[in-house]
Amino acid sequence: MSEFKQYLRKQVAELRPVTENDIKLYKADDSIPASFQSKVSVSDEDRKNGSPKIGDMIARNPKNHNDKWLVSEAYFEDNFEPID
Repeated sequence: MSEFKQYLRKQVAELRPVTENDIKLYKADDSIPASFQSKVSVSDEDRKNGSPKIGDMIARNPKNHNDKWLVSEAYFEDNFEPID
């Protein structure tokens, strides 16, 4: 039996596209390979798949704008849609 359960999200997510500048900052920061710009977390799996890259998104915690993480393009496309 898996410890993982399925959950629906309750709130609106805040995301923005990854930019060319984000990618440059990420590549320039060899001391913290899983971070770029203002400490955006990038998972090992996403890094193995070439992220950050154009098409990926940066998510942030609406209650703590310093808490940011990368969302891969495929995950974003499968799980998010814009609010009109």
